[in-house]
Amino acid sequence: MTFDFDAVVVGAGAVGLACGYALSQRGRTVLVLEKEAHIGQGVSSRNSEVIHGGLYYPTGSLKAQACVEGRRRLYAFLDSHKVDYWKCGKLVVATEAAEVPRIEAIFEQATINGVEGLEHLTGEQARALEPALNAHAAILSPESGVFDSHGYMSALEGEITAAGGAVVISAPFEGAEPLPDGGFSVRVGGEGAMTVTTRQLVTAPGLSAQSVAGAIEGYPADRIPEGHYGKGIYFRLTGPAPFNRLIYPPPIKGALGTHYRKDLGGQGVFGPDLAFVEAEDYSVDPDKRDTFAHYIRRFWPDVDAERLVPDYAGIRPKLHGPGEEQPDFQIHGAEVHGLEGLVALFGIESPGLTSSLALGEIVADRLNG
Repeated sequence: MTFDFDAVVVGAGAVGLACGYALSQRGRTVLVLEKEAHIGQGVSSRNSEVIHGGLYYPTGSLKAQACVEGRRRLYAFLDSHKVDYWKCGKLVVATEAAEVPRIEAIFEQATINGVEGLEHLTGEQARALEPALNAHAAILSPESGVFDSHGYMSALEGEITAAGGAVVISAPFEGAEPLPDGGFSVRVGGEGAMTVTTRQLVTAPGLSAQSVAGAIEGYPADRIPEGHYGKGIYFRLTGPAPFNRLIYPPPIKGALGTHYRKDLGGQGVFGPDLAFVEAEDYSVDPDKRDTFAHYIRRFWPDVDAERLVPDYAGIRPKLHGPGEEQPDFQIHGAEVHGLEGLVALFGIESPGLTSSLALGEIVADRLNG
């Protein structure tokens, strides 16, 4: 049969657009559907805009593979598309002797993962780089950085449309049914409600991953992983930024924890923390300022709480609950759900932004390999 599109991608965040880009680079006609009025309005718009080196993730995991490969691809893509970034480097800091074994374990894991240029630093060496820092010891990762994530997503959208595809906003996915001879019929809502046919279907809608999968006829309910909302808030620092490099204490359980970055505008930003919530809520509680300041004081003793102002909040699509370890990304093909031509992504939180180009390649390979 003749299809309207070779591939439909649900979700125009960084990962969905990267999937559409990878497929369009293989000569596929691609339609990307986005329920919001602009691309990248969900998880992709409410994060730290950090380019992660790939330090923390378990050997052989999708996160380790996709983060390192995605980071290498990302810098090249940003260069070729003239998207702003700053390879400022990261310091993972042991603020006391008891934390040294934890950062040493991170160094070992990062080496296994193939992260380039890592260095052990004494506290004195770390303070030589960042004089305001409290550090007993540190790891330097020179490949880490920050970037303009919205400029990146706009460049991906431009590549998709240049290849003959389309990115349609205000177009919520309402469901899909497998067709008798292969492919899918996809129902699209919004003012321009329509039904389109596609040979292949990719779902990468972030926080909506579970509900989108549940709206695909024949997707086994018991193969849809349980999702959780992990909320994190950020505080911005008024006045001069104290550090040039990213500053990360050792991770907390289930997340990398509250860290520091100097954004492309030159301002210092701290966050995110982690609180599990039942619904999307992007409010920022100003009363958390003192809690943030207490945490920050571990690595920046001179922080003035009065300079911390509430900034924004993000919610991460987690596959684990409070107190549990972070699982790997999940990419479900027909071997999981039994539907040929469908790839569904779940739990694409950090380092999903850094990993996006590699995840797009993995999805395209699964569909076409």
